[in-house]
Amino acid sequence: SGPLVAPLGSSVVLPCSVDELLSVEGLEVEWRKTGSETLVHLYQDGESRAEAQQQDYHNRAHFFTEEIQHKNFSLRLDDLRAEDEGLYKCTVYSQQESGETVVQIKVDNVERLLVSGSSRSISASVGEDVTLNCSVDSHIPPEDFEEVSWKKIDEDIQVLLYQNNEAHSSNERYIDRVELFTAEIPKGNFSLRLKSIRTEDKGVYMCEVFAGGLSANATVVLEQLGFSASHIMVLILCISASGSALLLCCLIYCRSPTKGMCITGKYSYQP
Repeated sequence: SGPLVAPLGSSVVLPCSVDELLSVEGLEVEWRKTGSETLVHLYQDGESRAEAQQQDYHNRAHFFTEEIQHKNFSLRLDDLRAEDEGLYKCTVYSQQESGETVVQIKVDNVERLLVSGSSRSISASVGEDVTLNCSVDSHIPPEDFEEVSWKKIDEDIQVLLYQNNEAHSSNERYIDRVELFTAEIPKGNFSLRLKSIRTEDKGVYMCEVFAGGLSANATVVLEQLGFSASHIMVLILCISASGSALLLCCLIYCRSPTKGMCITGKYSYQP
């Protein structure tokens, strides 16, 4: 009497039944999506004809063959997708008679696209690499992701853009320093790897995902940056080397025959 409302990724049963028992001989049942007239499932000659159905419904549309004896021709549709929304027609052919019914599916869009980042601020040292987390908790297949955008929102800078299965950065500051984990994208993981951290990288980053006409985002904070242990060691060595060089110059200067005697301790006079 009304539409069947179900969330993405769930299973839904499309009801279809008759009021009298039908002979299996010559019985044919068609399930089609109206508008496109896509064949969702076909029961013919005593069995389901999987080879005749649209590819998108392979292993997702299940006909209850054992329920025919109970006048039930319902269909179960698994792994519900956004594009499954619409009207479905069940047509039953029995010898010289036929009948049909229409069922509507509505996809529940509430919280179907959830994006999460990191609950804590991330600290890193200058020169190190860091991963900014971004994952999508949904049942949307990878091919349905329209766009994923990483921005540094405190400066309104585009860090990286993922479109048409490709990721790139147009900002000179981040070229060759940012990348996604390609193997993780099919799992809904769009975390960003930021290489060779600089002091100016400190700030708030936002991962925004666009899919199925919806969008959602999450933010990650990159905290105060310090110097890594290796950088500190190099700095100490530089200071030590500078000090040694300065001392050596002083010694050379003092021992020069053209200069006066260097005096340490008590005062002395050189005529």
